[in-house]
Amino acid sequence: MTTEQKTGGQILPITRWGAPVMHARTRPVTDFDESLSALVDDMFATMYAAEGVGLAATQVGLDLAVFVFDCPDDDHVRHRGVVCNPVVELPEGKERHLETIDEGCLSLPGAYIELARPDHAVCRGQDVEGRPVEVTGTGLLARCLQHETDHLNGTVFGDRLSGRARKKLYALHEDLSDTYPEDWPVSPRDQRYDDEDEED
Repeated sequence: MTTEQKTGGQILPITRWGAPVMHARTRPVTDFDESLSALVDDMFATMYAAEGVGLAATQVGLDLAVFVFDCPDDDHVRHRGVVCNPVVELPEGKERHLETIDEGCLSLPGAYIELARPDHAVCRGQDVEGRPVEVTGTGLLARCLQHETDHLNGTVFGDRLSGRARKKLYALHEDLSDTYPEDWPVSPRDQRYDDEDEED
């Protein structure tokens, strides 16, 4: 258990793909108050309990434009933070390089499939107190910033796959779905199954 898990925040059930909140654009954050801080604490606790690297508010059932992350970049430097009202800027032209690796989602637990995304991203928004924030990501962090911002725009990464790849992803999830309780990660996954991969 990490220090962050021990210091406040309530673990919440993670909302699954198919729930309406997962497929609709979120409301902007306008009140940077104690309730937002409490939500962020809960989101961090939930993300750590699920062993993820990022979590959007839609994934705990709220249509609010905020996500949390704790994710390494391409140089294995760990970045932790909160972004409200995120806007992602991606490189274009000769600066745009795609990286194809397995991607997963805590809202479709256990399933991973290859997806090409730009290997560099800049995410701008506000922190939990409403101050401007900018996060530059490479490698997995770039993917995380794109993945979580997608969530807040009503897009799950399955929407970016071909029909055949999406069908395979759902089949992979179905094979393991019985090991994830409905209220996971409040109730832990069946420990008889070893899941070493991180999801975001």
